[in-house]
Amino acid sequence: MSCFLAAPAMAQSSASAFVPGRGTELTQVGDDFEDPSWEYIPNNPKSTEDINDQQNSPIGKSKNGRWFEGIKRGQPDVVERVDTPPGGLPGSRGALLLQSLYTGIPNRPSYQMHQEDFIGNVQYQLGGPIDISQAPSVTTRVYLPPIDQWEHRSGPHFAFRAALETNVPKFNPKRFFVSAKKRDEEGIYWPGLFIILESKHDSGKPHDYAYFRVRADSNGGDTKGPQITTTGWWTLGMSFSTDGLVHYYAKPGVEDLTEADYITSQMPYGYRCERFRAFFFNVVNGDDGRNWTTPWVVDDPKVFVTRGGRIASRR
Repeated sequence: MSCFLAAPAMAQSSASAFVPGRGTELTQVGDDFEDPSWEYIPNNPKSTEDINDQQNSPIGKSKNGRWFEGIKRGQPDVVERVDTPPGGLPGSRGALLLQSLYTGIPNRPSYQMHQEDFIGNVQYQLGGPIDISQAPSVTTRVYLPPIDQWEHRSGPHFAFRAALETNVPKFNPKRFFVSAKKRDEEGIYWPGLFIILESKHDSGKPHDYAYFRVRADSNGGDTKGPQITTTGWWTLGMSFSTDGLVHYYAKPGVEDLTEADYITSQMPYGYRCERFRAFFFNVVNGDDGRNWTTPWVVDDPKVFVTRGGRIASRR
């Protein structure tokens, strides 16, 4: 395992923070990749809407219905069930490799950083998003390969994120001068934990420096999280409390998260979370047609609720 410097001490947690992974697991969603016949059907070409407004259908989907391609940025070039890397969850025989060469338009390198989305199907599997009254959370295990296998580039390399909904008040311009009546409009936002590398190949320093970056604070800016002190397996999680806050957790290893693994609590963009609709992974590279993304392996993503409640109605 590759080592870095010591991590900073744990921050003081918010009063509403709770550890992701507690409560009742929703077995209709998430995945353990244990089925040897697990398969993903990419239905290429992938979508590149964020770059050239191109949506390609049908989108990529897993045979078990639990995963699908991100329509805005497309899916990783490689979505493949693999043997669980050493040190994984006890009894785990399968995990999922996510890796890309062309993160922009296939076979047309842009020489600019791009990312792709691999989305865990929650709202469609459940018949709607999860209402915040149920205090949902999501966890996953991520395998960080030895640092010499990472793309030699400074910047974001991977992310574990959530798709959340809030009610955004918006003025109706036709009524603005009459009654200034407001209506609620569904707003979607995407907080998460990013893995960042300051590469020695760019910096000229003797060592690489890797850390987590949290998206986002109330003003929409990113917050620097703990330094990554070792590669191998990590456990990541986010929980969503009934006051609308997002709580972020991470630890090395595959053991369940605890209070000691707390990073921070935020209300991203000043939005109060109302509903949880999906989780997803980003893979990122420089899209130069030569250097693949770091070979990320994920395992056992799970969704939980800690309170009784309801699935939110579709809007």
